[in-house]
Amino acid sequence: MKLHTRQMLATTLLLAALASSAPETRAAEATPDARQNAALPTATRAELYKALDSYLAALKARDPQRVKWAPHVRNTENNVAMMAGDGLWGTITALGTYDLRFADTLNGEVGYFGTVTETTDTSAFTLRLKVENGAIAEAETLVVRQAESGIKFEGQAFENKPVLNEILPVAQRSPRAKMIALANGYFDTLQLNDGTLFTRFAPNCERVENGVRTTHNPGFTVTPVAKLGCEDQFKMGYYRYNDRLRGRRFPLVDEERGLVLSGGFIDKTGHIGEFRLTDGTMAKPLLYRPHTFYLLELFKLKNGAIEQIESNFITMPYNLPSPWDDWASGAR
Repeated sequence: MKLHTRQMLATTLLLAALASSAPETRAAEATPDARQNAALPTATRAELYKALDSYLAALKARDPQRVKWAPHVRNTENNVAMMAGDGLWGTITALGTYDLRFADTLNGEVGYFGTVTETTDTSAFTLRLKVENGAIAEAETLVVRQAESGIKFEGQAFENKPVLNEILPVAQRSPRAKMIALANGYFDTLQLNDGTLFTRFAPNCERVENGVRTTHNPGFTVTPVAKLGCEDQFKMGYYRYNDRLRGRRFPLVDEERGLVLSGGFIDKTGHIGEFRLTDGTMAKPLLYRPHTFYLLELFKLKNGAIEQIESNFITMPYNLPSPWDDWASGAR
């Protein structure tokens, strides 16, 4: 399909998706299932933050017994299902000062970006908790241990970003389903990226990955388009080597702050060689081998566009599935 034809189709599809405030597939991901439990949500933001603080205090103390666990708990660290108290619980020596938190009072979810230290290594850290009646029913942890990573992010800076903590005026907010559609459109844009946009970007959009700014940052040499902004990077078609954005999940939507937390995988088959960008220059793929990233990615949405992105991700065995996909399908 020619580029201009695909762009026209993309625009049509994007407008259709964003015009609907409650698409059936998105709404199913964004709201509780009355067939499972028709009770109204009762968690407030303060209660969810209290559960988060209690969990972090217990983690810092290496004492999982201090956590109020639900009778049935689902727990992963770096996409591996494990018993509560295993993994980071036994190795953490410090919890950093970076504290980015957000909450979904409808679904009883709370999220956190920070840092953890394990003796000598400090790592980017993302946590998602599902809270039921004040107890932790789900804990999803991602620790970016760069010592284990083949792609290192140099010059990490874990700094407060006021844009991510900003409470949006009602006029600047989007409906929950539209927020998820915009975040999902980002993944559509990243997958087999050829210059076509399936979402909307604010002119001042910035992205931080594993603690490093990867937009408007010519010093980040892992990718040659890091000197550009969000939209211009994708218009170049540089990320064409990302073959699949699979296992997409959108478990947490903070409507007051305009935040969507997503999870999923980026698969690279490694088949693509040198390719041409939309400006005619030639580029090389990031890798020439099968490769998978597991990610937790946060989007700031304001006035119907993506304004800021915060993402942590790690390398996984190629095409590895997720326990969260199994659990979503009914597996226990």
